[in-house]
Amino acid sequence: MKTCLATIILILSFCSVNLYAQEIDTVPFNTKGMDIKLKRSPLPSRQGPLNFEPVNIKPLVVNAKVNYWKTKTNIGINVNQAQFSDNWKGGGTNSVAVGGTVNYKAEYNKNNYSYVSEVILQYGKVKNKDQLQKKTNDRIYWDNKASFQLSKSWFFFGSLNFESQFDNGYSYSRNGDGQEVATLISKFMGPGYITESIGFEYKPVNYFSTRIGTGTARQTLVLDTTLYRTNSKNFGVEPGKKFRNELAFQIVSSFDKDIFKNTNLKARYNMFIPYEDISGSRIDHRLDIALTAKINRYMNTSITGVILYDKDTDAKVQASQALSLGFAFTFPR
Repeated sequence: MKTCLATIILILSFCSVNLYAQEIDTVPFNTKGMDIKLKRSPLPSRQGPLNFEPVNIKPLVVNAKVNYWKTKTNIGINVNQAQFSDNWKGGGTNSVAVGGTVNYKAEYNKNNYSYVSEVILQYGKVKNKDQLQKKTNDRIYWDNKASFQLSKSWFFFGSLNFESQFDNGYSYSRNGDGQEVATLISKFMGPGYITESIGFEYKPVNYFSTRIGTGTARQTLVLDTTLYRTNSKNFGVEPGKKFRNELAFQIVSSFDKDIFKNTNLKARYNMFIPYEDISGSRIDHRLDIALTAKINRYMNTSITGVILYDKDTDAKVQASQALSLGFAFTFPR
């Protein structure tokens, strides 16, 4: 009996030791900050020599070219039409108006050199019932400028531009019978302007620049020598002659930026001061403004205006304004 009791006590003791050992094994032990090193294996190890062999890799040739040119073309077409029945009591006149614009700009930039060529073509006509057809817009403008960067915002430039119109221009009056009469007052190259300029350009940001043309020459051409009969000033050219040359100081400021989402404001101011009359009585001013709002991918609306003061054409300030809604296409999109 005593032997059996001793055996049971021995078995229970052995089991309790095993349980205690298992509990100890499961207790987490923090080894942070302790320098524990693994014992190096006493078994010898040998590493053979590494053999490197040259491998011929064919060079990868990328067939890519850097294009220093950026081009953009805008084409706009505007059509307006109104028609009334013969018994329409609200009053009105049947009319059809068509207009078109083409703006092309090419820009080259490489290192400190840049070249910009810009073409603006505008033409429009309106025809009212029982009246002669009339122009609503007519302009040819081509500007070329090459520049070399001197500092972050200053450039030395040289420019050449040409300006004229496509079609004959008329003034309108009525004769004794009440009929409308057109009198020719301008035409293609009557007048035409060619302007060369060199100087310095200030361009602090991409959308604004000012050219200061200290050396500027402008040629005014009136190839039809009979225009002086209906235009007494003859655009500053002596009657009977076709050409006039002027040396001047010129300032040209340009602004072109999206001021709101899908709304662009473009403005250009030109001041021309002839050296022969530096006092200021014959300073020419011209301001062109165009505000264009994009309706969708193919339609937009725009309002344009021109303010001109040129004593060689008229002693008073001249102004024009147009509001249009039409189709617009831009390349590349």
